[in-house]
Amino acid sequence: METTAPTVHREIKTPPADSPILSGGDTEVYRAVSRAAIASTVLGVLGLSSFSMAFLLILPVAGLLLALQAFQSFRRFPDEIIGKPIARVGLVVCLLTCFLAPAYHTYVYMTEVPEGYARTDFATLMSPLGKPDFPPQAALDLNGSKVFIKGYIHPTSMDTVVSKRFVLVPDLGTCCFGGQPPLTHMIEVSLVGDQHAQKSYRKQRLAGTLSVNPNLKPIEGLTGVFYQLRADILK
Repeated sequence: METTAPTVHREIKTPPADSPILSGGDTEVYRAVSRAAIASTVLGVLGLSSFSMAFLLILPVAGLLLALQAFQSFRRFPDEIIGKPIARVGLVVCLLTCFLAPAYHTYVYMTEVPEGYARTDFATLMSPLGKPDFPPQAALDLNGSKVFIKGYIHPTSMDTVVSKRFVLVPDLGTCCFGGQPPLTHMIEVSLVGDQHAQKSYRKQRLAGTLSVNPNLKPIEGLTGVFYQLRADILK
């Protein structure tokens, strides 16, 4: 009597489209997650800091380009590269940041100057390249003017964490690494009222009366200053 072997039915499961492994017969094919998609999302998250520092907008811009590169890879290699959800997150975050951050900085720029003060900057106060480090005529003309100016606290100009007096410098490099800035790159700030400044690498916004003295005023820890600001407002 012949014995018939039982028939074994095996269920073949198809992995989801975003699985890193595809079954090709008896061979398992691995699918790579798009590096451009991951980098785009990371740069998108880091790019949110551009709302506080405008120059960091380069991060979401780069992230946007990487997201587009990732989608191009998905079209060219649909069976080899995965990560569309990651790329979508990076694309949306970078795209929104690229539009909203400039709009935010434009709004701040248009509304940050208090009434009664005129916007000025360190470029007006600095001596021209190749000229002696002395206040130019445009700076001398500002003597006694009520101005609004932005800059960073020089690290050696405050002996304590909180102070009513410090030196303002134009760039983050001088702020972070200290050293002796050019004379026309410094403003000695005195805060009026109950205002106090804290040691910080954050950009400071000040409004007050600017004094320009052609005679260099010595200052502890630095050579001296030509500019002094009696600040009514610190932001």
